[in-house]
Amino acid sequence: MDNAVGLVQAYLRLNGYFTVTEYPVITKARSGDFRTATDLDVLAFRFPAAGRLVPGKRPGSDEYLTQVDEALGVAREHADMLIGEVKEGRAVVNEAASDPSVLRVVLTSFGCCPPADAPAAVETLLRRGSAPLPNGHRIRMAVFASLTKDADPRYLTISLGHILGYMRGYIDEHWEVLRHSDTRDPALGFLMTIAKAERGQK
Repeated sequence: MDNAVGLVQAYLRLNGYFTVTEYPVITKARSGDFRTATDLDVLAFRFPAAGRLVPGKRPGSDEYLTQVDEALGVAREHADMLIGEVKEGRAVVNEAASDPSVLRVVLTSFGCCPPADAPAAVETLLRRGSAPLPNGHRIRMAVFASLTKDADPRYLTISLGHILGYMRGYIDEHWEVLRHSDTRDPALGFLMTIAKAERGQK
């Protein structure tokens, strides 16, 4: 997995999203042959009121972490799906990732809407950067990049620098919980190792 994609995936998971990375989209050419049109960097889905529960031994001693980064603009009362591009450079969306046929595949594959409703939802998504779906979910286009100046205002745009700062702050704030975890997430695990090393020097 690309390092930047791994960082974004860890960030989204901390904020309650389920993620799929480097998702291949297969389309049918005019010749009738099939081809991979693109790999979407990250798809993420968050249920309303998502959080992290750490059960306690005594009644009333549970830890429930519901923190969500304000930069994500999450509407807590609605399920939220992100179609995300990850760039180590400028915040731009690849042509293939904004192809209506590619987006129709995503919406139908993940059960966001039936095939008949997908074209209208995709049209709204491309025009506004977000679209409400008949099932009450919201779907948004997102770009995560190092350079966010002049980014398309239609799309949710978050810098990789912000993501790194948020994750380090999250680890510091919840250290007493997280230090007991044995995470297998490469990006989060690396940041946890740095945090342990820094604390060991104090």
